[in-house]
Amino acid sequence: MKTTIFPLVILLFASCYNPSFAQQGTADRPNIVVILADDMGYSDIGCYGGEIHTPNIDKLAEGGMRFRSFYNAGRCCPTRASLLTGQYPHDAGMGHMVSYADEPITPGPYQGFLRTDRPTIAEVLREAGYSTYMAGKWHVGERPQHWPRKRGFDRYFGLISGASSYYELVDEKRKRVMVRDDAIWNPPAAGFYMTDAFTDTALTFVNEHYADNRTAKRPFLLYLAYTAPHWPLHAPDSIVAKYEARYLRGWDAIRASRFEQMKASGVIDDRYTPGVRPEDIPAWNSIPDKKQWARKMAVYAAMIEVMDKNIGRLVHQLEEKGVLENTLIVFLSDNGACAESVERRGLNDATKRVGERGSYTAYEAPWAYASNTPFKKYKKYMHEGGIATPSIWYWPQGIKQPGGFTDGVGHIIDLMPTLRELSGVAADGHLPGISLVSLLKRNDIGSLHNRTLYWEHEGNIAIRRGDWKLVKDKEDPAWALYNLDDDPTESRDLSAAYPQEVHALKDTLDRRIKPIVR
Repeated sequence: MKTTIFPLVILLFASCYNPSFAQQGTADRPNIVVILADDMGYSDIGCYGGEIHTPNIDKLAEGGMRFRSFYNAGRCCPTRASLLTGQYPHDAGMGHMVSYADEPITPGPYQGFLRTDRPTIAEVLREAGYSTYMAGKWHVGERPQHWPRKRGFDRYFGLISGASSYYELVDEKRKRVMVRDDAIWNPPAAGFYMTDAFTDTALTFVNEHYADNRTAKRPFLLYLAYTAPHWPLHAPDSIVAKYEARYLRGWDAIRASRFEQMKASGVIDDRYTPGVRPEDIPAWNSIPDKKQWARKMAVYAAMIEVMDKNIGRLVHQLEEKGVLENTLIVFLSDNGACAESVERRGLNDATKRVGERGSYTAYEAPWAYASNTPFKKYKKYMHEGGIATPSIWYWPQGIKQPGGFTDGVGHIIDLMPTLRELSGVAADGHLPGISLVSLLKRNDIGSLHNRTLYWEHEGNIAIRRGDWKLVKDKEDPAWALYNLDDDPTESRDLSAAYPQEVHALKDTLDRRIKPIVR
């Protein structure tokens, strides 16, 4: 039986782009590094209230700008599509998830790979004189004609597909593929860890960029898309061991301590509430296998610590090259913490400890509840826990008030117009996002408050206009209305008290999206 839903498909713009590029002198244009974590919760890193050891990310926050309210698209593929194109996911062809190479192509918002008439940031910046590099997870096109080098990247190394083991490629229903440039690449039998490998290659790209006289004077774009801390949980045991005792406190205590630390450090204020533990998550005190559950969170934390160390390696290299001052580094996550279980995949070797090669587990909803402090829901949902991300922008030469927060409301669609402006490329009126350059340079919130933003994924849908947010889960026919200025943690549904706001926001959705039957 077909079900009619109303997924977000912003009215399609002209089918072809012919941007007019206005270039500045390369000396004035920053290098650009975009670092994307995978399935990381809002409060995991230290500078957002977490207890995980992330000194390198925290240092970027100290020298840069942090958003309290920055949004992704709620899931890996849609967010990556928006990051790369500046479009809402459906208008980039990624309204759902990636399509596999052996599946028929159905052009449109659910085709499962990036539309060729939506230029990527790599294509735009390369035409503007940038060298363009990518290391990490692609996940927006499985077929060779849709791989990164076909979409504007000069060099690429990484995982074309979705999640896989950090030690080897694990063949699930579909074969996982790693690629170096345009050639299939297979990890060695030993000595490989995916997070390290992505960074090793990123460092090589930067070294080669400055060693080559043809590229050394050009600015560069580096898109470093980690798979950490996405399941499966894999990390070196020496780092995992540092956290196991800490997480024996349990998710209730960790969420409470994070909430207090977030308030003390200014991430949140008195408008926020810690929320109520969902009914499907048991109290920690009722759990019999506490050590096994603590081990899961310890491995997850270790994955983030390893990612942080690798980010530190990259920052150190940029400093050694003498280019850190005029390099913009953007750090964020592709969605909120992940509540999924992977037991049904049948890939876990029960003789292995969580985190070891051969294990294949996730940390599941109880720990995702802690990771998303203080928000509700998780990855794929359009409540704040699914779409709010820590967002750090570091640019010593450009950010004049480093170390603070901004209350401007940002979205992943803002990355493209921001980078276009910084690279001297003419503005594109087809883009739905807003350039953040004035925010970075002067903390000028300007039009970043009373804006209208949209989300839809798998029937989960939301719209935010100013402080009002209307949201609905696929499993629940009722719409909930929140005022995010008074209630940023979505604890009080105001739909019954303000039916006129519900009607107005639904009317906006009706006028701005295209109904589709799937």
